[in-house]
Formats: sequence, C-alpha cells, structure tokens
Amino acid sequence: MIATLNIDGLALRRGGRLLFSGLNLRLQAGEAAALVGRNGAGKTTLLRAIAGLVEAEAGTIEFGEIDAGEARASHMHLAGHQDGQKPARTAWEELAFWTRWTGGSEQAARDAAAALDLTRLLDLEVRRLSAGQRRRLSLARLLASPRSLWLLDEPLSPLDAGWRVRFGEMMSQHLASGGLIIAAVHDPLPIPAQPLEILAPEDAFQEPGE
Repeated sequence: MIATLNIDGLALRRGGRLLFSGLNLRLQAGEAAALVGRNGAGKTTLLRAIAGLVEAEAGTIEFGEIDAGEARASHMHLAGHQDGQKPARTAWEELAFWTRWTGGSEQAARDAAAALDLTRLLDLEVRRLSAGQRRRLSLARLLASPRSLWLLDEPLSPLDAGWRVRFGEMMSQHLASGGLIIAAVHDPLPIPAQPLEILAPEDAFQEPGE
C-alpha cells in the first residue's frame, strides 16, 4: 500500500515541447490533490508520468518505501478521461476483466456495480450505455480494485449532480481508509484537496490576470 507520494523538481515534455518544470508535490495517506490549469498545461501528462507511462525530463517521483515498479504495477489505478472500454463487451465483461487484471475479486466487482447502480445494466453491451453510465462503469473499477493511489482524469465529467455527490462520498471513504487521490479537474472536487496549479514555462512570466 502506498503511504506517501513525493514529487521533486519534475519536468515533463510532450511532442518536444516543455510542459512544465520544477514541479513539487507531497501527499500522505488520507490526502488528495487537485491538479488545475489551462487545457494543454500538462495535467493528464502528469498523471501518466506518475503511472509510469511518460518518462520525466528531470526530477523524481517516489512512493515512500515502495519500489516505483511495484507501486505502479500493484498499488495504483489510473482512470483516464477517455474510458477505454470495448463497445462490444457487456458491462459485466468489461468490469470483470479489469477487476481481475488489477487484483480484485468477482464479489468486489459485483459490490462495486451495486454501489454505482449498475447491476441492472451489466448484461448490456457497453455501446448501449449512456456517457454517464460508462463513466460510472469506469469508476466501478476503482472500488473493485484493492489499490491505494487513485489517479483520476476529470472524474466528475459527465456525471450528473447527484452522482457527483455520491462519488465524492466514495472518494472520502477511500481517503478515510488510508488511500491517496490525485485528480486533474476543471470543476472543484467534492472533497478537501490541496490545489496544484500546472503552469507552462511561458505562464510563469505573465502578470496576474493576463
């Protein structure tokens, strides 16, 4: 279980362009961070770098006493802005596959489906689900998987107001159990979270309000 996340002096590039440099973040078990910034600033790239999918230009990402390889393979879950679900699979096939892949049980998958009001939809093909239902299916993977660090890319879109509140409760429960959450957002998270603004190098030289 990841108990701490330490990011020091991180710099990332995408497509040859420096997104940001000198980024620092400290998180302890039970804490959340909200990544904010303009579109293209690098919020998603930062999540992918923490997950080991993007190589850092400079700086370090460490997970306390847990080796980075083990942390990424067994202790974190990345829920991207795009759900990445196969349209021809049923909702149950999709949820069961990812739950097994991340070390969860069938019962955990069914409990997660019930918590997100998906039980009656499990026999439907993913292509027949609404955008909100597909997002809830993606979030069900988080509940079904025994992983402490949640990396979330715009997790509240396209949920309606009621489901935003309910998922906020689920995030609070995850933190209360010793989990950590890092979320890239445009709208405020429904839980206490330390803000981390992602600034491109050119933004650092702008006057306030520009």
